[in-house]
Amino acid sequence: MTVQIRSFTDKDFPSLVKLLNEIPRESYEFIPFNERKLRSQIKEWDLKILMAKEEGGTIGAAAYNNGRWGEEIEWLCVLEGLNRKRLESLLVKEIEKHVEGETVFTVVDAGSKKIAEWAERGYKAEGGLYHMVARLDGLKLLPEVPEDTIVRSLKTEEEKDFVEAVNAGFGWERLKQGVVQRWKSGCFPFSEEWIHVAELDSKIVSVVVSRPDGKYNEFFGGKRGYLGPAATLSKYRSKNLASALTCKAMNFLIERGVDSVALYTSERNIPSVTLFRKLGFKIGHHWRFMRKNLSKQC
Repeated sequence: MTVQIRSFTDKDFPSLVKLLNEIPRESYEFIPFNERKLRSQIKEWDLKILMAKEEGGTIGAAAYNNGRWGEEIEWLCVLEGLNRKRLESLLVKEIEKHVEGETVFTVVDAGSKKIAEWAERGYKAEGGLYHMVARLDGLKLLPEVPEDTIVRSLKTEEEKDFVEAVNAGFGWERLKQGVVQRWKSGCFPFSEEWIHVAELDSKIVSVVVSRPDGKYNEFFGGKRGYLGPAATLSKYRSKNLASALTCKAMNFLIERGVDSVALYTSERNIPSVTLFRKLGFKIGHHWRFMRKNLSKQC
C-alpha cells in the first residue's frame, strides 16, 4: 500500500487526537489529548506537523519546531505493525529536509528500545533531562544568605526586572514580557506572590517560581505544585540564594495545602541535582537527548 506524507491541516484534528491518544498509553504521566488541548499546544510550541496516510486513514504523524534547545522532533507517533520502524524513519527523513540548521534532536525515555532505533538513524545520545518529585511533609529551614539579602515575593510592578533576571541567569531568552499574566490565566490561584525572589545590591539577583501543577492535578486528582523557572545571576551564585528560595517556595506550597512538588532539570546540571536531592527530591523520570549533525550528511 502507498503511504502519503503531507502537511497537517485543520481537517486532521480528529484523526491526530485519536492517534496521539492511542500510541503513548504507557507514557510517563500521560494526559490524554482533546482538540482544545492539541490546538493550544500547537500554537504555544509553534509546531509543524506531518501526517502519514494510507488509503485515507491516518497511520502516523510527526511534529517538529525550533525551540529553546534548537530544532527538535517533538512527536513521532506511528501505529504498531510490521512497518512501524520504516514509517517512522520516513517521517524523520522528511522532517530532516525541513531543518534549517546543522543539527536536530529529539527526546527519548532513558532505557527505551527506541534509543537504538534513533542511533540507527544517525542520532547520538547527548545528555538528558530529569523530572524530579518530592513529598511536602514538613516546613524547611532556610539556609543563611548574605546579610543584606532580602528574600520576598515579586511585586506587581516588577515583571520587567523579573524577566530580565531569569533571562540573564539562563543566558538566553527564557521568558518574555506578559508571562506573569499568562500564568495567572492558566494556573489559578497563581499570582506574583508565588514568585520568590532574592534582592541584593538593590536588584533582583535570584528567582524561583512556584505554580500549581494544573494539568497533572486536574487529570490525576493530585495536589502537586511545580517549581520553575529558577535562575541566579552568575555573580551571585554559591551564596545559598537558590537554596533559600527553593526552601521558601516549598514552604509556600505547603501552606497552601500542596502535598508534593515537581520540577525539571538537566542531568548535567550537577549543582542543581545535588541541591534538589538534599531537599528530598527523587528522580521520577529520565529522558535522553538524541542529536544528529546534519551538516555531515552528503
